Amino acid sequence: MTALTRRLAVLPWLPAYVALYFLFLYLPILLLPIFSFNNAATTTFPLAGFTTKWYASLAGNSEMQGAAWNSLVVGISVSILSTTLGICAARAVTRYRFRGQKAATGLIMAPLFLPEIIVAVSLLMIVLALGVQLSLVTVILGQTVFCVPYAMSVLISGFEGFDRSLEEASFDLGETAIGTFRRVTLPVVAPAILSSLLVTFTISLDEFILAFFLSGTEPTLPVYIWGQLRFAAKLPGVLALGTIMIAATVVLLTVAEILRRRAEARTEAARVAP
Repeated sequence: MTALTRRLAVLPWLPAYVALYFLFLYLPILLLPIFSFNNAATTTFPLAGFTTKWYASLAGNSEMQGAAWNSLVVGISVSILSTTLGICAARAVTRYRFRGQKAATGLIMAPLFLPEIIVAVSLLMIVLALGVQLSLVTVILGQTVFCVPYAMSVLISGFEGFDRSLEEASFDLGETAIGTFRRVTLPVVAPAILSSLLVTFTISLDEFILAFFLSGTEPTLPVYIWGQLRFAAKLPGVLALGTIMIAATVVLLTVAEILRRRAEARTEAARVAP
């Protein structure tokens, strides 16, 4: 059997394989919003009826609102810190060549490949050894370590292909390094920076393991949801809250992907321009 024959024999199965793959991956997620509108505390078919009372109950839940505020504070802080550090790292990797560059890049990217629970336990041991009280600050620091590789990955694509002659021309005209970065470099890489902010905020918002180990008495939203799962009567409210979080995550990631593609198109256009 030739390579072409084998390829033709396999191709008819590809659509079915892709359909089964996405069905297996996303069907449980699709069931979440369906049961969040069920007029019963059980997650079984047939549905008892349609209701929005589980969503209405979230408005008067002060504990949930406090956890949501904690997640918002942590998410904004982590996105700003990780993006700032990612800008420095991505600029160093794409602009300069120095001894130990590959090793430094590998260490920065290490949290992507290490089991998250190992990272969480290690950070917890360090925090306890230093005598630091567990709080939102420790959550922010831990999640920043975890999110910097994601920010760096997004920002490298923004810095690659940037025409350095633009910066050199700015220097020749008497502009300072800070002014050149603010007026020349920043507008070009702004889409990548915004994408990094959105991606890291989304990761922080959904992150559970680090928050579980480092939050102490100030739970974030995923930790709060984990605690509510112990009570069967509160399951519908958790489903409603999870549906809102899924919708917010999809919106943020969609916006980030759109901005990333625009940045790539802009960089590619700059490369082919005479």
